[in-house]
Amino acid sequence: MSVTSFRELTVWQKSLQLTKSVYEITNKLPATEQFGLTSQLRRCAVSIPSNIAEGQQRRNRKEYRQFLGIAKGSAAELETQLILVKDIYKINVESLLNQLDEIQRMITVLSSRLSA
Repeated sequence: MSVTSFRELTVWQKSLQLTKSVYEITNKLPATEQFGLTSQLRRCAVSIPSNIAEGQQRRNRKEYRQFLGIAKGSAAELETQLILVKDIYKINVESLLNQLDEIQRMITVLSSRLSA
């Protein structure tokens, strides 16, 4: 059965949930980070499901893989910033990092299936 909507993709669903969790975590950051880490974290998080969705809707394998690559890059940015939050503000982000790791692996698998 082929996927007719990005909403059916488990990786999109998981990345959307991660994005919601990132928004919750950023509410714990100090107001001084509103235009710093908070903004960056949210933009990176939103970029992951957005690029998965856009790529899936392109209906072209090459473009789809390109957008998955962008999503994976955003995931790496998000991982870096979550590590900073953990190190600087001592906020426990381990569950987010674990979710992100799973999403990154799922993107890699999806991309490789599109190459076949």
